[in-house]
Amino acid sequence: MTDEEEPRLYGNRWGDTSDPAPGRSGSYRVDMCSCFDQTRPHPRARVGFHTERQDTSAPGWRHLLELVEQAADDGREEFRPLIELSPEERRQVITLPASIARLTAVKHLVLYGSNLVRIPPEIGAMTSLEEFTPYTSYRLHWFPYEISRCRKLTRSTVSTRALFGNYKLRPPFPRLQPSADSVADLDLGSLDPRRWGATAMHRCSVCDRAIEQGGLHQVWISLRVATDILPLLVNACSPVCVAALPIGARDYIPSPHKGGQVDQPASGWD
Repeated sequence: MTDEEEPRLYGNRWGDTSDPAPGRSGSYRVDMCSCFDQTRPHPRARVGFHTERQDTSAPGWRHLLELVEQAADDGREEFRPLIELSPEERRQVITLPASIARLTAVKHLVLYGSNLVRIPPEIGAMTSLEEFTPYTSYRLHWFPYEISRCRKLTRSTVSTRALFGNYKLRPPFPRLQPSADSVADLDLGSLDPRRWGATAMHRCSVCDRAIEQGGLHQVWISLRVATDILPLLVNACSPVCVAALPIGARDYIPSPHKGGQVDQPASGWD
């Protein structure tokens, strides 16, 4: 995805089919993703991160913030924020707010058919999460390593063909920036998502230490999270934290890597 590309739209005729209430499901529109072919093996030499930044002035974003606060206050166990948004508001939401860290009672997070391009690391604070459903969110190609902190998470429904390095298609991973032992020259609160995959990062994905106290060592690793094997982006503060990562999932790249032109196991296409 590049800034020069004009966003295309496609209709999701099913909407959130898990909520059939009149007026809540049906047709709405989300942005088309053309990062790679999600229907057949055809790896490209390079892929990149989505470059969009969340418009925090958009009505959809403001509405989502309110919904998160309501869910945190009432301690609900199931959170389906998108069905509370209008079709246009849904399209305006490309990530989730850091305040999802307050959703410590939520057991099931439903993001069916979203327009999301990234999930924030604060999802790791949702310690009661048992089920995660971002199905048909075709612009979600990766997840933060922090999701592995959700120890109770045992069920997931992810559109795996949209994922970097997935078993069926083996699309490549974005090439990550060189590791740095110091971030003194980097504004961690205002990052370019084209380069870093996120607009901000503050804590180590592994040890939770402040990134600014160490360096920045980004790597990819593919691990089983609940039902699915997910490509996880690790923002580590040191080589020691990178070395502490587990071995990658079977039939995937076994060790942490920088993406780009790396050798992957053969596709599972049949």
